[in-house]
Amino acid sequence: MSTVFHRSPKQSLPVAVAGDGIEIVDSTGKRYIDASGGAAVSCLGHSNQRVIDAIKRQSQQLPYAHTSFFTTEPAEELADYLVARAPAGLEHVYFVSGGSEAIEAALKLARQYFVEKGETQRRHFIARRQSYHGNTLGALAIGGNAWRREPFLPILIEAHHVSPCYAYREQHAGETEEAFAQRLADELEQKILELGADTVAAFVAETVVGATAGAVPPVREYFRKIRAVCDRYGVLLILDEIMSGMGRTGVLYACEEDGVAPDLLTIAKGLGAGYQPIGATLVSERIYQTIVGGSGFFQHGHTYIGHATACAAALEVQRVIAEDGLLSNVQARGEQLRGRLREHYAQHAHIGDVRGRGLFVGVELVRDRTSKAPFDAGLKLHAAIRREAFARGLMVYPMGGTVDGKIGDHVLLAPPFICTEREIDEIVSRLTDAIDGALSAV
Repeated sequence: MSTVFHRSPKQSLPVAVAGDGIEIVDSTGKRYIDASGGAAVSCLGHSNQRVIDAIKRQSQQLPYAHTSFFTTEPAEELADYLVARAPAGLEHVYFVSGGSEAIEAALKLARQYFVEKGETQRRHFIARRQSYHGNTLGALAIGGNAWRREPFLPILIEAHHVSPCYAYREQHAGETEEAFAQRLADELEQKILELGADTVAAFVAETVVGATAGAVPPVREYFRKIRAVCDRYGVLLILDEIMSGMGRTGVLYACEEDGVAPDLLTIAKGLGAGYQPIGATLVSERIYQTIVGGSGFFQHGHTYIGHATACAAALEVQRVIAEDGLLSNVQARGEQLRGRLREHYAQHAHIGDVRGRGLFVGVELVRDRTSKAPFDAGLKLHAAIRREAFARGLMVYPMGGTVDGKIGDHVLLAPPFICTEREIDEIVSRLTDAIDGALSAV
């Protein structure tokens, strides 16, 4: 029995010993195509020498310096790089060690912003059902996944939830995208008014929904309408791009495609590509200046924020993405991946939807394609697909509870940005075999 407390302690895991491009190699020599980037993390694969060398250089020069005493060159350079390419108004970067920490920082910044302004009554946060923002208590509280929240409900802060922009299941028959987006914006407005317009601090949303619903992109105009509602009532807009950001959708910041700029934006997974633990919260000039002109102190912090070696790794990751033209590859290979899957599953009785942006793709499974009825949750179809895929040397990210946190199954794909056309075809081949294998047993 392992002395490591794994997230699934009953499970016996293979030992990973090496990385080779988009593959991981275990101690027996078996190779696995990482078609999910772990959890949408490993965007450069597992053996980028430029990033490894950058980590070596920084660790030899200065591995770490506590941010209560010093800033560092890598942190300053990485912040400059991110801000130069960020949506308008995001002028400052707060570095943390991962996505959940980035969300916690955003929530606290939103609250402190209003405290500094004297609007201490603004305490409510609104998010969406079937969202996921992290596993720390604040992030879990605003998350909208019932299964993840349920055991911890007594110790979570109060949060409020509205409908997701989940067109496959929530858009009415005959309803245009414009009308659908307007209906959701109206729902948010009603929730703000119900709570009291001057008591709401922020609305939090994943730009493209990740783990809980499977790469669900917003319809056109949705975030423009949401932004307008937030502005009408002085509510901050927090966009969570922990999974979907940093090039995963084919643009550096996913909200670029939606034509909106949030007040706070969180990033993590693709920022450091797994070579070092790092995340960040991008902050608007308005929020930053309110704190600087008020208390002058952000009442928050962790030991490893702004970690020099992590920042050096992330900066090199971003330079590789830019200099190797990988965003263009994400767009091309993403179109190929969705196209191959849609072609293969065009008439499949149990594939309801293939969706996503860039190399962020979801496949939703249904018991009946016409009614969109999901499989019985007790079948744990998503777990069977994971096993079948792993046995075939393919790592994917299936989840259950797609519809409401309890029922529904999907597979999330987030392969590395370096994937070739041949590798995408191999991913599709192994995945379709795995899905067929799992379905044959239910």
